[in-house]
Amino acid sequence: MSHATAPARVRFAPSPTGFLHLGGLRTALFDWLYAHHTGGQFILRIEDTDQKRYNPESLTNLMHSLRWLGLNWDEGPDIGGPHAPYVQSERKAIYQQYAGQLIAEGKAYRCYTTAAELEELRRQGKEYDRRHRWLTDAARAAFEAEGRTSVVRFAVPLEGVTTVHDVVRGDVTVDNRRIPVDPVLLKSDGMPTYHLAVVVDDHLMEITHILRGEEWLPSAPLHTLLYAALGWQCPYFVHLPVILDPSGKGKMSKRKPIVDGREMPVFVSDLMAEGYLADAVFNFLANTGWSFDGEREVFTREEAIARFDVADISAKATAVDYKKLEWLNGVYIRQMAPAELRQQLVPYLAPALGMPEETLAADPRLEQLIPLIQERMKYLTDATTLVDWAFARAEAITYPDPAALVGKKLTPAQSVEVLETGTALIRELEPFDEPSLEAAFRARAEAMGIKVGSFFAPFRVAITGKTVSPPLFESMVVLGREETLRRLANATETLRTYATQAV
Repeated sequence: MSHATAPARVRFAPSPTGFLHLGGLRTALFDWLYAHHTGGQFILRIEDTDQKRYNPESLTNLMHSLRWLGLNWDEGPDIGGPHAPYVQSERKAIYQQYAGQLIAEGKAYRCYTTAAELEELRRQGKEYDRRHRWLTDAARAAFEAEGRTSVVRFAVPLEGVTTVHDVVRGDVTVDNRRIPVDPVLLKSDGMPTYHLAVVVDDHLMEITHILRGEEWLPSAPLHTLLYAALGWQCPYFVHLPVILDPSGKGKMSKRKPIVDGREMPVFVSDLMAEGYLADAVFNFLANTGWSFDGEREVFTREEAIARFDVADISAKATAVDYKKLEWLNGVYIRQMAPAELRQQLVPYLAPALGMPEETLAADPRLEQLIPLIQERMKYLTDATTLVDWAFARAEAITYPDPAALVGKKLTPAQSVEVLETGTALIRELEPFDEPSLEAAFRARAEAMGIKVGSFFAPFRVAITGKTVSPPLFESMVVLGREETLRRLANATETLRTYATQAV
């Protein structure tokens, strides 16, 4: 048995009880890739039968996270489709219908065991004992006359084996006696459990391939039995390998791992907030449990779609390599067109700089700065400390450590002279552009017998307040002549005071 090659219908069916994490996003990505590879459909279905844990914010987060990565769905709760509704709590009557069918055919039954009786079984270390599987009509009527509520349980075969074919792992055969004893399909409030709902929905929505984490593999025999009991053909199972934490020693949890002293993101919203690019995350996750060709690390979405096949998914667990993700993010940042990078940076920079997004997007300083910082960035959030000096007022540039204004192997007094000399050059220089500035400064450094690096250093700190910044003369041009002179005046006064005290 091999998986189908016809257009696939796949679904991502999250439970909205928490924010979407890397593991869930990888599942959705593989779904999306396979749907596009086969010319099929990617369906979003919301499995909210656990109403006690339902979180409305989670649903918003899930949908926003998928769209951020570019995983748009063909059918779903917000856009509808031929198999609506796509929210399980709105499909209650459908599940009740099929539960009733199973009861009528003797493949399921009503169980009236009370919570207290179940607790007593657990206290004794026992599982449910099928006590109501073979009730007579009279016994059922008596329980209902007492006012007992009931659940619907599936009558798991007492003998034989069930074989599950998994595209990744091959055939998995399980003795039916190892399947949980007659699991609940319909709860006493009429809501389905996961097992009934997922089978009914996947069949009615014509799902051809079920991609889900390997933690669901133990449930596959039960689901296979349910498909058979309902007289339906089972879709192809594709159980995805576990994603391990960076150490490779345990499954990735929702607790942020520490790598080189830094908390690393686990949820998609963290990836967004910390300045990761969607394309980099897409590329990274596509290579987590699947490989483009064993050697190539960077590829486009279109290339991944053309090559992706569920049959090529590895069964081996993969550790999250955050350093590789960081590297990929830097690669994608450097590959971006400056205009596109500016658009991506504005939402991060505007609040940090205290500016409206529209104002910042139109500011020519940002456009000029992009080429100066693009090669230095690993994350979008890196931009703030690389450009904040350019948007500050001159008096806001301070020098808590005036010694930073002193050039290497220069005295404070010599550094004052360097700043004064450079200020005079800038005041008279025409044109005020990067080549002219660099030529004039280099010539003056040579004339004064000072190494270029020692001559430039006081100016870098003077105009940015930082010892590390974008290229010096390009930064001066971004600021403009007058703003550069104002900052040099402030720095020179600070350094002159420091030189006097240092004598």
